[in-house]
Amino acid sequence: MRIGLIRVALLGVLGLGLLRGELAGQTAAPAAEHKPTLWLIGDSTVRNGTLDNGATAGQWGWGHLLHYYFDESRISIVNDAMGGTSSRSYYESGTLWKLVLPKIQAGDYVMMQFGHNDSPATLRGNGDETGEKAGARGGPAVTVHSFGWYMRQYIQEVKAKGATPIVLSPIPRNMWKDGKVLRASKDYGKWAEEAAKAEGAAFVDLNELIAKKYDELGADKVKGFFPGDHTHTNLAGARFNAGTVVEGLKGLKDCPLCNDLAATAPTFEEKP
Repeated sequence: MRIGLIRVALLGVLGLGLLRGELAGQTAAPAAEHKPTLWLIGDSTVRNGTLDNGATAGQWGWGHLLHYYFDESRISIVNDAMGGTSSRSYYESGTLWKLVLPKIQAGDYVMMQFGHNDSPATLRGNGDETGEKAGARGGPAVTVHSFGWYMRQYIQEVKAKGATPIVLSPIPRNMWKDGKVLRASKDYGKWAEEAAKAEGAAFVDLNELIAKKYDELGADKVKGFFPGDHTHTNLAGARFNAGTVVEGLKGLKDCPLCNDLAATAPTFEEKP
């Protein structure tokens, strides 16, 4: 009888051990690998037109073409830029950054480019001071921070999610002096770089990279990229600028995002 009880007890212990092992194996099963997303935030030079289609006005943001340069089996590209936004209005809007931020996951990337609409919306510079700017639609004045301050908030919040921020200086406008495209090296390009350095984020001087190419092409050829005004490019200009964004990424000292680039450059035979 005692031998039988011992045998039953041993079987019970072994069974419990096997059950625990099975449960432990289930718990330790690796989760599906997260496919990273590259989020784009910025103004109309990144995303222009209704539903990301600026064809009606002949205006295209470079972000619309960027997905052609990446292997989308490895990474998703989401263009959440919005025309007319400044670094402040995008940050404060209840339908823009406040909706994008919760979707960002660890391992993602956020590429940001602001500056074209910041002059009336934010203070100049990269400081921590506050001031007042006119309210929207003639409303009362509102307290605002500097352009660099808002850029630093984006960087900090992206990093807090375990994602990688990449700051870009704004693309140059089709404005010339003495045969050279006007740079943003003394204002928004400079302040974007300062904000990136202050927070340890990657920085691509897109303004200077594109401006150098525009200088080489000359004013007459570059004019063909800007059919309606001096800020918004057509499809050809957007393609040109998107390619330069990728060149800027490749020029970074450490760019894990570059591992997800497509093996070959796009030919753009496909319709965008």
